[in-house]
Amino acid sequence: MTRVSPEFGDEVQAVWTVSADVSFQSDQFPKYKLGPNNEILEEIKEDSKGPPLKEVVVQETNQLTEQHKRLSVRDLASKFDKNLAAAAKLSEEAKLKEVASLDGHVLLKKLRDALEYLKGRLAGRNKEDVEKAISLVEALAVKLTQKEGELIQEKFEVKKLVNFLKQASEDAKKLVNQEKSFACAEIESARAVVQRIGEALEEQEKNQCSGKQQELEELIEEVQEARRIKLMHQPRKVVDMEHELRELRLQIREKCTISLKLQNELARSMKAEDVSRIYELNGAEMLGSILRIQSCSEEAIELGKCSIQWYRLSSQCSRREPILGANKCVYAPEPIDVGRVLEVDITSNGLKVTLTTDGPIEQGLDLGSYLETLLRKPNNDFSVVISQMNGRNYSSHSAHLFHIGKTKIKLSRGWITKARESYSKSMQLCGFRGGGNSAAKSLFWQARKGHSFVLVFESERERNGALILARKYAFDCNVLLAGPDDDALL
Repeated sequence: MTRVSPEFGDEVQAVWTVSADVSFQSDQFPKYKLGPNNEILEEIKEDSKGPPLKEVVVQETNQLTEQHKRLSVRDLASKFDKNLAAAAKLSEEAKLKEVASLDGHVLLKKLRDALEYLKGRLAGRNKEDVEKAISLVEALAVKLTQKEGELIQEKFEVKKLVNFLKQASEDAKKLVNQEKSFACAEIESARAVVQRIGEALEEQEKNQCSGKQQELEELIEEVQEARRIKLMHQPRKVVDMEHELRELRLQIREKCTISLKLQNELARSMKAEDVSRIYELNGAEMLGSILRIQSCSEEAIELGKCSIQWYRLSSQCSRREPILGANKCVYAPEPIDVGRVLEVDITSNGLKVTLTTDGPIEQGLDLGSYLETLLRKPNNDFSVVISQMNGRNYSSHSAHLFHIGKTKIKLSRGWITKARESYSKSMQLCGFRGGGNSAAKSLFWQARKGHSFVLVFESERERNGALILARKYAFDCNVLLAGPDDDALL
């Protein structure tokens, strides 16, 4: 700070009154270091409140250049508008700086005038200090002039950038409108193309439908013409008559065969007319019962001296199927006999007596519900007693377990297994045909060739349920399980 001696107090007071309207940014005079020709070596370090204008412009330009490729036209226009607003803001700031610069020139001029006035009134060392202050003021003026030049250049660049951004914004808006018009035109063109294609498809579909209808009508006409020609060369009535003649010939042959059988039966019945009523069948004609041949006359020959054979009649009662092994005076119907009529021939001394059931064999009333209960179980076990094994009587009468599974049958006693076989063509299973009081509760099981059993169940219902269940499981394994020569009846 310039020193003022006491003897010059009045003059100093006068100087301060001259420059009272001057305002400074700081409360002390700035310190400068002058070089030769009044060149400033150290400048005032001003606190920068933000980046310089050039750096801002360069940064924005680089960002625009980097994002140009990935921005859409609309985004680019928006970006240009934003940059235009930023450039306008920078222009306003430049104007404010220009006003501040003008104020600085005025202040420096007033300060220099005040110092010149003070120089003329001072002498000695104080005068030298005033001269130094004047040189500093002049250096500041030179520096301010340089700053003004730079500011003018920046202002020119900002105006140029503003004009460029305005032009780019207008171009972007024009490009957006142009692209929008192009897009609308393409959409209208695509709609017109779709409409034309739809009309063409509808017309093609109509043509195809009309063409198919015409082809169908032509095909119908050709078929009708072919039928007419065929009827001309081979009349339909003649063909129908030939078919009727063939059917009549077949019926005549069947009737002749039946007539011959009836004549033979009539002849045999006439021979045995005298002894036809000496035997009769007793027993309920249903599953679970036993049919017995009994003599009803004193002239009847003992059944032990007669030859007996049981038969099954087909549903038309025109054919008899012999039941192999059923040659006793007692026979217990099994499930395969349900719905069929049974006959028995009694032959003695060349005479034959035939007895027939009054109707087909019926199924037991409670057998259906019992079968449903068995089918709910995956495996079923029955308690049985072995009556015969391999055609010979079995001495032990201990209880065994007869297991019927979905793939195999097993006979065991405790941990000892008598037989265990999967369902196969060699396996046979049917009701026991050897007579006896327990025939209705017995069945014959051939596990494999040369290995057979006669098993006695606890009840007739269990025996019949076991037969039906085993045959169903065997059929699921593609095996027909029946007795000897009974496969044709299944």
